[in-house]
Amino acid sequence: MLDVLLFDIDAKTGFLPAKFPVTRLADEYYQPWEDLVANLPAILLTKIIRTLVDKIPLLSTDRLVSTENYRRAYQVLGFLAHAYVWGTNDPVDKLPEVIAKPLVETADYLGLPPLGTYASFCIWNFKEIVKTGGDTADMDFDNIATINTFTGSIDESWFYLVSVYFELAGATTVKHGLDAMEHAQNQNIPQLISALQALAQNIDHLGSILLKMEEMCDPYVFYFRIRPYLAGWENMTEVGLDKEGILYGTETKRRAYAGGLNAQSSLIQFLDSVLSVHHFSTGQRPVPHKSNSNADNFEQFKQLSHKNDFLYRMRQYMPREHRDFLQMVDESSTVRNVVMANKSNGELTLSYDACLAMLKLFRDKHIQIMTRYIVLQAKRAPSMGSLLTLRSGLAKQKKNGAAEKGTGGTSLLPFLKQCRDETGDPAAGNWGKRLLSDGVMRLNYSKPNGINED
Repeated sequence: MLDVLLFDIDAKTGFLPAKFPVTRLADEYYQPWEDLVANLPAILLTKIIRTLVDKIPLLSTDRLVSTENYRRAYQVLGFLAHAYVWGTNDPVDKLPEVIAKPLVETADYLGLPPLGTYASFCIWNFKEIVKTGGDTADMDFDNIATINTFTGSIDESWFYLVSVYFELAGATTVKHGLDAMEHAQNQNIPQLISALQALAQNIDHLGSILLKMEEMCDPYVFYFRIRPYLAGWENMTEVGLDKEGILYGTETKRRAYAGGLNAQSSLIQFLDSVLSVHHFSTGQRPVPHKSNSNADNFEQFKQLSHKNDFLYRMRQYMPREHRDFLQMVDESSTVRNVVMANKSNGELTLSYDACLAMLKLFRDKHIQIMTRYIVLQAKRAPSMGSLLTLRSGLAKQKKNGAAEKGTGGTSLLPFLKQCRDETGDPAAGNWGKRLLSDGVMRLNYSKPNGINED
């Protein structure tokens, strides 16, 4: 079995850090950064973020004495960078050197791009309200809060914390996925079946966690008040940025990066890798289950899938160790090959296809959330007229017919629907192929407001 500790993954917390993240840099030298980010909601309310940032000194990263401190600095600077660009009704296309230089340095140290990412917004952005002295694995979700937000709202905190809960629950998912890989490698079919059945149950649980978003994060607040700050500077010409991105300090070449989004979570990509689910550029998906495919034929699709795939590119936005872990899983998982070599074992193929079914259902639930929180909110904007104070960036009213984009700059629903449909392509058994084929598998849970996202 892969030694997850080599990849900064904990057996009990998964991709979350085993210890609670640093909540403030202890060295008073970094007080200018910490004071700004601590008061960010008030600063953004009064729209003086750029004035205040421009007044702080250029600080060195040499006094960051640990990886945990680098993570905290990266988190703080990412929040400040996004606030600086999107913090008024008109975005700017240049970060000042006082933010740009240390942000690039901390990002390089961590192997991440220099802006806010899923890591800085979610997996390194939680703390205990009342300190218990325990570790992340022991945390009580009634005693957890975010470290920083843009708006200071319950909705924004909940948006990040649902992801924390999701990642913690995913630790068991990682275990079962690795167990399945090990049993496949050893040709232990009974144990492989057990691991796949446990994995399917865990994926189903992850989908239930995803729907918790609706409990305390209002779609209107998310779309018009929170989401604009999460956007990056790639493919954002429609909302006011240069097509080449923004300038970082004294650099003369612009940089373009996708914003922080859940596609940067390592957990779901881990499941794709274990189960051999491959993704393609939007509109360029082959359909192996509609032909006489076999294991060798399916492997040919794998070689095509990563050439221009957005999800694969999102790995560059994950912590370096997690990215390396996914690459290792890509190269070593033989789960599907073993299933295909033992297709006469109905329980094995059914267990494997059940994992795909649960993962596809998860993606269906994700589409439901995105439809409610983004697509329907975008349609509300024109009818609200002067009652709506449109924010900059992604909350600006779109031109007629313009496709709604994610914070990563992609056309949202076509991308998500194709990811969902691709999840069923590796199906092994005839039952699985019928169940998971396009247009067959649909949700059984109730949809708010009668949403039918196709």
